[in-house]
Amino acid sequence: MSRTESLAGYLRAQARKKLDRVEPRDGGRNARSALALLDATAYVEALGEDDPLLAALADAGCFGPGGGGEFRPDEEVARIVRFWEAGEPRQLLAAIRSALQGSPA
Repeated sequence: MSRTESLAGYLRAQARKKLDRVEPRDGGRNARSALALLDATAYVEALGEDDPLLAALADAGCFGPGGGGEFRPDEEVARIVRFWEAGEPRQLLAAIRSALQGSPA
């Protein structure tokens, strides 16, 4: 599995969790989050394997030893994805990159 496929699969799974989540009076938050994550999934699928974000994720160990396995984010990256509700896909990826660099997004 490529890094692109692995990251896209993770984002798609997180979107599915949001769609399956039923919370009374959430004001559409879960639906907005799912749509934003699905947009990000499509964006990631169009990235080349040599994209700098994928390299940064691999360097951070998010793809396991050797950088070619299943996407497993650290807690900070997982938190960003979990609470992502709106914004362009590139903004989500910029927030992830900032977290990996230890600076605010």
